[in-house]
Amino acid sequence: MKDYSHPPVVSYEEWQSAREKLLLKEKEATHARDALNAERRRLPMYPITKDYSFDGPTGKASLTDLFEGRTQLIVYHFMFEEAWEEGCKGCSMVVDNMCHTSHLNARDVSVALVSLAPLPKIEPFKTRMGWTLPWYSSFESDFNKDFQVTTDEGETFGVSVFLRSEGKIYRTYFTNGRGTEYLGSVYSYLDITPYGRQEDWENSPDGWPKGPRYEWWRHHDRYNDSSER
Repeated sequence: MKDYSHPPVVSYEEWQSAREKLLLKEKEATHARDALNAERRRLPMYPITKDYSFDGPTGKASLTDLFEGRTQLIVYHFMFEEAWEEGCKGCSMVVDNMCHTSHLNARDVSVALVSLAPLPKIEPFKTRMGWTLPWYSSFESDFNKDFQVTTDEGETFGVSVFLRSEGKIYRTYFTNGRGTEYLGSVYSYLDITPYGRQEDWENSPDGWPKGPRYEWWRHHDRYNDSSER
């Protein structure tokens, strides 16, 4: 075992006092994040007017198909260039840390991965990594370029959020770089969607879906079990 430097050693009472001081700052950060999420839910959106075609596990798919019948969609723009034999290591870490999507589905949110690489390169890598998320190739479309993840320097990564309303699709949010670092838990993904966690304590505009906190939770294999409702 390597002998690294470490924090100072103190008594339990000194540790508890220091922890309580830090807890005050942690709560301040939590409340600041809640306010930021409330502002994000009020971010305006713009319509998607171009038709995009993707290659997916069951054939050709449109952007509407990626919603899988739900209202909200999170797309992770996964770095995987045409010439590569495997996907980006950082993006792979992101997907390894993604929550079980049944909890997002229960909040009317679908998740999909999209990469520029052709599907015959994506599928063997997906199998190797043991992932089950739907993963689509945008190889023959302008999707990556239009959504700012294909640049003059090559491919990059990011997260786009979309809303489907009255037959139209809108882009509501985008983040990249360090903005993707905290994503992974159910709540962190819900917090970047236009409707948020949909819980009664949230500061959301009138007309947003809301319900009691905690009561919507299920075991991930029981969301379709009527006896759980």
